[in-house]
Formats: sequence, C-alpha cells, structure tokens
Amino acid sequence: MGNPVERRPRCSAGHSGCLRSRSVPGEEDRADGREFLGLIARLSPLIGKSRDTRGKSLDQLVRWSDHGTRRITARTRKRIWSQVNHFLDWAVYEGHLRQNPFRTVRFEGKVKPAPYAVPTDDEVRALLDARDEVIHDPLKVCLLTGMRSGEAVGLLREDLIRKGNLGWFVWVRPNALRELKTDAAERLVPLHPDLEDLLGQLPPEGPLFPDLSVNVVTKRFADLRERLKIDRPGLVFHSTRKWFITQCERTGVPEHFTASLVGHKSARSENGITYGIYSAGISDEQKRGIVDQIRLPSC
Repeated sequence: MGNPVERRPRCSAGHSGCLRSRSVPGEEDRADGREFLGLIARLSPLIGKSRDTRGKSLDQLVRWSDHGTRRITARTRKRIWSQVNHFLDWAVYEGHLRQNPFRTVRFEGKVKPAPYAVPTDDEVRALLDARDEVIHDPLKVCLLTGMRSGEAVGLLREDLIRKGNLGWFVWVRPNALRELKTDAAERLVPLHPDLEDLLGQLPPEGPLFPDLSVNVVTKRFADLRERLKIDRPGLVFHSTRKWFITQCERTGVPEHFTASLVGHKSARSENGITYGIYSAGISDEQKRGIVDQIRLPSC
C-alpha cells in the first residue's frame, strides 16, 4: 500500500477522474479543484429529498441531477466547498495528506444574501395568535431572542442561567444536541420577561424541545403560513430572527450591540482591532436593557 502521506489522494468526493498527471507542478491541484466545483454546480437541490439519491457517489448524483433543470445556489456550493476544504485540512493535520490539494483554487461564485422577508406586525400577531401546538413556543422564543431555529430547538435546561437581579439568560453554546454555526454564535442572551412564564411549562431537565428538530420547525411553519394564507415570498421561520434584529435597529441599538446578541461577528471599528481584540464586549446589564425594550405587537 505504501505510505499514505506519499500517495496522491482521489478527489475528496471520490470522483475517479479528478486526479490526472500534468506537466506543471501544482497545476493538477488547481484543475482537480476546478473540476470538483464544476461538478457540484450541476447538482440539483432535490437530491436531499429523494430516496433514490441516498448513498450515491458524486458522479451518480450529477447524472441524477442532469435529468432536471434546477441547480443548487451559489450559497450552497460555497458551503459544500468550505466543508470539503475543512475535511482536507483535517486530513493534512492528521498526516494523511501533505497538503490540501484544493487550497490553490478560489471559489468564484457570487453569493447573494438570502432573501428572507421581515414579518410585519400583523403577520407576527397572526402567527402567535394561531398558537400552533407544535411550534408556538420556539416561535415566540426566536422572536424575542433572535436565536436561529437550530439554536432554539437545541437548548438544554442547563443552558438556562440565572444571573441575580438580571434574571434568566440563555447560554447559546455547543452541546450534546447541536454545534454552532460560527465561533461568534456562542453567547449569553437575556431571556425576555414575556418568556419567563414559559419556563415552568418546559421540561425540568434535558432538551427543552425534545420532540423538535429544525426540519420539523421549518415544515410546520410553512404549513402554518398556508393555513393563515400568508403567502409573501421570503417569509420563513428564519424571518423571526430578522424581526428581532429589525426591532433592535428601530429602537436605536448600535449595530455591534445587536451583533453580540444574535451571534454575528462584528469588527466594530475600521480595522477590527480596537474592539475586536481589546474589548470584552457589552455588559450583561446592557444586553438586558436591549432585550427588555423589545415588544411583541399588541392585539
């Protein structure tokens, strides 16, 4: 077999034709990376929804996708590219590869911001008044904390922390149920006073929403929208996060304060050094003051 460090790897997706012998050192790496990017650009967004695609190789998925016309977005392609590069970097770290063969290739796709809509006050009222038996509680939690759906449904009872006269806080952190999107996503968020009554109704230990997953929440939200005849494009469960951020902006909260609450990375200065390195961030008292001024639309 030989030394695994010395062997040339296949394409990370197992594509048998990706690696070729070329005369210019390093050129094979760039060509392999470009070929991989070209293949994933041909993938259909439906491959994750069909039983026929389970366990298929990249070649097989591309052939399956070629029967249709829909293709995954640049945002999804970039996410796949990033994950593959993380895997190859890990392989280098573990000594399986001498270098990441894709590192010399730049992702050129133009990623557009996700077109999520911000719910209107009337829409928020209608969604909450429906009191959906499955997602009403996480819906209200996300509206009043700005958490992502995965962060909310992945909460454990031990993630709720009492901080004296400042009340309850939610420690959004990696746990046994889920990881976080970025390092900046780990944070302490004050629990809004309107949510404190909810604590007594949730499990006293373990997962707060044991029967929920992101998939269940998003599908149920789509069903709820249909029942309420709210058909505005871009209005998805993630829009609750946009609603929270919008309320912060409208009440005059500085952008980097809001960023610390919702888990966004913020440079907070032109060169990103002064606050990014030297500041400990905003205080719990400041966070509490921001969250407490958020108000759900009244009837």
